Amino acid sequence: MSIGEITSLLRGGIFQVLLMASPLLFTALIVGLVVAILQATTSIQEQTLTFVPKVIAILLVLAFLGGWMFSSLGDYTVQLFRMIPRMAR
Repeated sequence: MSIGEITSLLRGGIFQVLLMASPLLFTALIVGLVVAILQATTSIQEQTLTFVPKVIAILLVLAFLGGWMFSSLGDYTVQLFRMIPRMAR
């Protein structure tokens, strides 16, 4: 296996991680921002108030995108397993 193939393999893995994590992180960011704006306008400074909406939003995103995420991760895993004989040479 050449350096180019190893680099491509690592790049694909990093891209897959970013693809899986980005919807969840973006959702948590948006919900956190909305809650922070609401807290600032109402002068409520409760630290635990941001936790529950973020968890609910992330669970909803997982419910909607979970099938796609697992399918994409499964396809990537199958692709890696198919590369094993070529790596062993």
